[in-house]
Amino acid sequence: MAKLTKKQKEAYAKVDSSRSYDLAAASALVKDITNVKFDASVDLAIRLGVDPRKANQMVRGVVTLPHGTGKDVKVLALVTPDKEAEATAAGADYVGLDEYLQKIKGGWTDVDVIITMPSVMGKLGPLGRVLGPRGLMPNPKTGTVTMDVAKAVTDVKAGKIDFKVDKTGIIHAAIGKVSFDAQKIEENANELIQTIIKLKPTTAKGTYVKSVFMSSTMSPSIEVEVKAV
Repeated sequence: MAKLTKKQKEAYAKVDSSRSYDLAAASALVKDITNVKFDASVDLAIRLGVDPRKANQMVRGVVTLPHGTGKDVKVLALVTPDKEAEATAAGADYVGLDEYLQKIKGGWTDVDVIITMPSVMGKLGPLGRVLGPRGLMPNPKTGTVTMDVAKAVTDVKAGKIDFKVDKTGIIHAAIGKVSFDAQKIEENANELIQTIIKLKPTTAKGTYVKSVFMSSTMSPSIEVEVKAV
């Protein structure tokens, strides 16, 4: 294991690993223990008591964070010509269809979200090998396949994120930046957690939310008190 730097040691010293923190305290502490020179992301790791291998226990959804993610999300709108003006006006960074399909086929994926229309999905199918592993394939369940392209673009730009439990039963999500004040971090985190709680599968038995940890880029993890959320 690599040796900790002086600043890393100071950060670890500030986190009491024997206890859990309420969401407000964790949100303030994550700012205090972050010492990188860039605006680090604040992330949540939420372990759920579900079996993701079973379709009826898959937890997946979308949430609009009240204060956004702090990230400038690059949006590609793959739309027919009649929808191009609408997508551009809503703030999409790239708008078009065939020329971008060709770029993606060549390996271009320099975007964060792709929004498209139901009629275009047939053309995206062959690109699944490129888009799937990068989490870029549009999906009606996350609102990225829709006829209301303008609303979809606006929502994503405003801080709408999608989340999905992984094969180990954990949901990982970025919920802001350390430059946010602690209250905004707390409110964003709470919005995500409450949304996940509402999505509890009826077939899930026992404890649903097993643990919640908050961290920033390269910081120690802070255990959040589950009962407090």
